[in-house]
Amino acid sequence: MYSKLKDTISFIQKSEVNPERIPILRPLVEYIQHRVAQRMDVNINFICTHNSRRSHLCQVWAQIAVAYYAIPNVYCYSGGTEVTALFPKIVESLQSTGIEVDKIADGSNPIYALKYDRNAPPIIGFSKTYDAAFNPQSDFAAVMTCSQADGGCPFILGAEKRIPITYEDPKSSDGTSVQNEVYAARSLAIATEMFFIFSQIK
Repeated sequence: MYSKLKDTISFIQKSEVNPERIPILRPLVEYIQHRVAQRMDVNINFICTHNSRRSHLCQVWAQIAVAYYAIPNVYCYSGGTEVTALFPKIVESLQSTGIEVDKIADGSNPIYALKYDRNAPPIIGFSKTYDAAFNPQSDFAAVMTCSQADGGCPFILGAEKRIPITYEDPKSSDGTSVQNEVYAARSLAIATEMFFIFSQIK
């Protein structure tokens, strides 16, 4: 992994998960552990309304945690109930932690290659619906990262398990003097929980 990202991970690992959040995270730990123990692929689709902020942060940090802990056959995705675009401040926040970013397509819904290691394939970031062809169509855990999507989408076709792990939307800080700080804090909070989840896998 890139050296700056390693520094970020060291900081993450010194951060403690709020004890009240552990019961919320536990069902995903159990889902992953069960499939790993059975030597089955683990597909996780992080879902939010617009697939623009929280779901991408979860996907990226989960996939990095998978690589860090060398857990085989775990694949992380993200999607929304509608298509918008990956919000630029999310890209900036990830880049500031040591992730290499390359915009590979422009337009109203740009596509980014997000690399955490020189020799690992990039995570492809762009907005898409949760059931887009880019994402798994069956045998996956649907992790609902925002309460709006969780409440408004009662059935996720193809999901083996549905797990709500919701986060406050950093969008509330857009256009304010604290936007950078709020996005950085949300990214690191999500990273801390994703690293906790995968640190539990044996």
